[in-house]
Amino acid sequence: MTYVVTEACIRCKYMDCVEVCPVDCFYAGENMLVIHPDECIDCGVCEPECPADAILPDTEQGLEKWIELNRQYAEQWPNITRKGEAPADADQFKGVDGKFDKYFSPNPDKG
Repeated sequence: MTYVVTEACIRCKYMDCVEVCPVDCFYAGENMLVIHPDECIDCGVCEPECPADAILPDTEQGLEKWIELNRQYAEQWPNITRKGEAPADADQFKGVDGKFDKYFSPNPDKG
């Protein structure tokens, strides 16, 4: 089992989860984070840290798309080990539905 970052992270990207991860398995895209499923040790410390409730265990139903997306982009985006600044408008996107189709960016974080 692993944890997965879902659509709720898009345009929020709070990054509270990053610093609590004992194995540094977060990777940063332009407007969201992902977890590398082969590096995650299933400790679960990141899940309660996410203000957007974007992190879920991969055992939940309907996460197949997100499991694959996390795997794909963890191979392409840079590893992140420290909390950075959330986007200035992050709170405006918290809880918004349909963010993937409207806002997802495949671009890596520019750091």
